[in-house]
Amino acid sequence: MEAITIPKGFRVTPEQFDQLAQAEQLVRMELTKDGKLIVMSPTGGTAGGKNFNLYLDLGIWNRQTKLGQAFDSSTIFVLPNGARRSPDVSWVKLERWEELTKAQQDGFPPIVPDFVIELVSPSDLKNQRYEDLQSKMQEYVDNGTRLGWLIEPSAKIVEIYRVGQQVEILNNPQTLSGEYILPGFVLDLSEIF
Repeated sequence: MEAITIPKGFRVTPEQFDQLAQAEQLVRMELTKDGKLIVMSPTGGTAGGKNFNLYLDLGIWNRQTKLGQAFDSSTIFVLPNGARRSPDVSWVKLERWEELTKAQQDGFPPIVPDFVIELVSPSDLKNQRYEDLQSKMQEYVDNGTRLGWLIEPSAKIVEIYRVGQQVEILNNPQTLSGEYILPGFVLDLSEIF
C-alpha cells in the first residue's frame, strides 16, 4: 500500500468524508468542524489492552443497567458542530439513542455522546498529540457531552471534563465515578495505570 501524504490545510466536505470513511475501512479517520481530515494511527498492544478493559468495564455496567448504548473506538459520531469524531469509548443515554432513526443508528449517528473516554496512548505522547486530545475533549463538552475522562496512564493523571465547569485534574486516582450521568458506574483504574 502506498503512503498518502495529506497537504497541510487540506479540507474535505462532510459528504466527502462520509464517502472516504465508507470506502476505506482500514484507516481510522476523523473530521474537524473546519473540514480538516485527521488520519489516526493504529493502536499498539499496550493501548489496545487498556482500551479493551475500558470497553469491558463500561459494557458490563451498561448490560446490567440497560440505561444506554455503549460504543467502541470504531464508531464515528456527527457532532452538532459538523465534526465527525470517534472517542475511544463512549455512551449515549437510551432515550436519546432511541430518538434516532434506524438509518441514523446504522450510519454515523448524528448525536453527541453523553459520556466519552479518550485514552492517551504512547504514540499520542511520542507524536505530541496530548493537546489535540485536550481540545477534542473540550469539543465534546462544547457540543453537549455531559462527562468526559481524558486518561493519561503513564503519568497516572485523569482530566475530568463536565459541562459548564473547569477541567478537574486528578493525580493517581484509584477509581473514577460515573456520577449522575452513569449512576453506579465506578471505574477501577488498576487495570489502566
